[in-house]
Amino acid sequence: MNAAPVSVPQASPGAACLAHKAAIDAAVARVLESGWYILGREGEAFEAEFAQWLGTARAVGCANGTDALALILRGLGIGPGDAVATVSHTAVATVAAIEMVGARAVLIDIDPVTFTMCPRDFAAALPRHLDLRAVIPVHLYGQAADLDAIIPPARARGLSVIEDCSQAHGASLGGRKLGTIGDAAAFSLYPTKPLAALGDGGVLATNAVELADRIAALRQYGWRERYVSDLVGVNSRLDELQAAILRARLPLLDAENARRGTIAAAYDLALSGTRFAPPARRANATHVFHQYVVRARDREASQAALRAQGIGTAVHYPVPVHLQPAYRGRIATGPAGCRETERAAREVLSLPMFPQLTNAQVETVCAALRSI
Repeated sequence: MNAAPVSVPQASPGAACLAHKAAIDAAVARVLESGWYILGREGEAFEAEFAQWLGTARAVGCANGTDALALILRGLGIGPGDAVATVSHTAVATVAAIEMVGARAVLIDIDPVTFTMCPRDFAAALPRHLDLRAVIPVHLYGQAADLDAIIPPARARGLSVIEDCSQAHGASLGGRKLGTIGDAAAFSLYPTKPLAALGDGGVLATNAVELADRIAALRQYGWRERYVSDLVGVNSRLDELQAAILRARLPLLDAENARRGTIAAAYDLALSGTRFAPPARRANATHVFHQYVVRARDREASQAALRAQGIGTAVHYPVPVHLQPAYRGRIATGPAGCRETERAAREVLSLPMFPQLTNAQVETVCAALRSI
């Protein structure tokens, strides 16, 4: 028997593209007419506009969010013989970036309420891993990691703090936008992200101008002078088409984040009195709801019940990094052993969340949640 058709998808990059079609078409036409397609005026303008929007001295575009993390690590001189702490409950890209530079990952357990790095497990891991050079807290689902508790022990050990903001464009902590608090920050611009390209793209941000200059060289073969490599670099460039599209979408980001917040508030109300608890919000922080994630101990049954009513769902993420075949048995975990991470992976369920959801679609989801 065929599954019921989905009337409300969990995500829809195409809806965002259609909503901004005129601006995107104009941006693409501008680039095509310019005759310049790599590292030109559109890229420079996007970097300047993104840095101004975020509140950092510099931003550097690159090919994707994974490369953004790897370029920051390279720029900080982190590589073979070094370790980097991060979490196992994340997109595998975070760990892939660490291994791309030859470093090894140490995976810290999560706080079960916010799904972000557990500061206690991080602090307990420090004396056990003397080769740690950096920590990458992941601001997962649009929720701030507890930087107030993570940064002090990191600084005491001399570690660099790299924010993985790939799901948290516009989120804040203590009145400061995420991405401005650590030494540097990486953002994915993948088509499903809050600020999205129509293909792969990434950007990193920092207030350390010298670091930004070094990374800008590293992303293109280590060139400071064309065809002359001062550094051992890579090829990771944000093309002009994507930069122009991102410039068209950046002014709309704050309003789209507000729409995500409105949808989240409607879901919160619908979940009142049900077996699902709304996602927690960290005090003194702004959650931007890249994903709206609940816990469901009977996840498969819940998904099936929602699917029967035309509601699409997803799981972010079903298998912790340390249990995936490519990493199992060869990657270190923190003292807590990632127990909460493994429990979350069995229970997390992402409901439909993107700014172009109509009010009628939101009410369809709410009615389905109340019914099950």
